[in-house]
Amino acid sequence: MAFIPLANRVLVEREEQSNTTASGIIIPDTAKEKSLQGKVIAVGPKAEEEGISEGDTVVFADFSGMEITIEGSEYLILLSKEILGLIK
Repeated sequence: MAFIPLANRVLVEREEQSNTTASGIIIPDTAKEKSLQGKVIAVGPKAEEEGISEGDTVVFADFSGMEITIEGSEYLILLSKEILGLIK
């Protein structure tokens, strides 16, 4: 991919949610909530200074960032301040 975030921006791919609950109930796509965590695909230079790096799993707030489509895949561009934390 040829996308390079500028300044403190981070390119994130949302993690897919399971189609079934723990009890085995199947959840249709229309009823699913969007995941609030994802994998960092690319990092701007200022976000890297703040400790965010490619491959990290991050948690972010609902309705944050901007959704874009690159080469048929959906991504989210977040500011580093919109990232609430890292999952290690």
